[in-house]
Amino acid sequence: MLVKEMMRSPVTVISVEATIGEAFQLLQDRGFRHLPVVDQGRLVGILTDRDLRFATSSFCHTPRTAEDPVSGAMSSPPLTADPLDPVEDAARIMREHKIGCLPVVDGGELVGILTGMDLLDALMILTGVTKPSSRLEVALTDRPGELARLTAFLADRHVNIHSILTYPSPEAVRTVLRVASNQIRPLADDLRTAGFTVLWPIAKPWQH
Repeated sequence: MLVKEMMRSPVTVISVEATIGEAFQLLQDRGFRHLPVVDQGRLVGILTDRDLRFATSSFCHTPRTAEDPVSGAMSSPPLTADPLDPVEDAARIMREHKIGCLPVVDGGELVGILTGMDLLDALMILTGVTKPSSRLEVALTDRPGELARLTAFLADRHVNIHSILTYPSPEAVRTVLRVASNQIRPLADDLRTAGFTVLWPIAKPWQH
């Protein structure tokens, strides 16, 4: 999944010459938390509701007023994403820098904005929870062919897979699937009988 598939566009922006009061009012009116700041159409900064609160508080070394320009409160230069960046790369950048959004720039032109909420939407789509499905989690040995063995098992039972996510643990590769089946417990029982270690759904006490 690419940034361009999840970004919001068109983007509401504010001029670098606008006042902090105008920026605050725009954020309030639109229900936004982030505003890209432009100078003659060129992205020069990013402004958040937290930036505004801090800039006008007594905690700021030089507190601003509502009449001061937004340039005194914005973060500059802003980190940006490209429309063709994978969303997981954008998520990594946002997490590493502890920021809530990334303006999306294509050839120097601001074309969108990606927020933390957009990344949550992407996660929901990637995990398949937006479709009627059931969750299955299996611990696989970290060796070639194990995932193929699992998917072949499901294919033999005509179970469609909506999504697969894997992540390492000290003991195994944990594999989370969303499958098109409402008979998830019988399916999990069959997997256990076939020798798979099923982590979810949890086995009933008498199955241990």
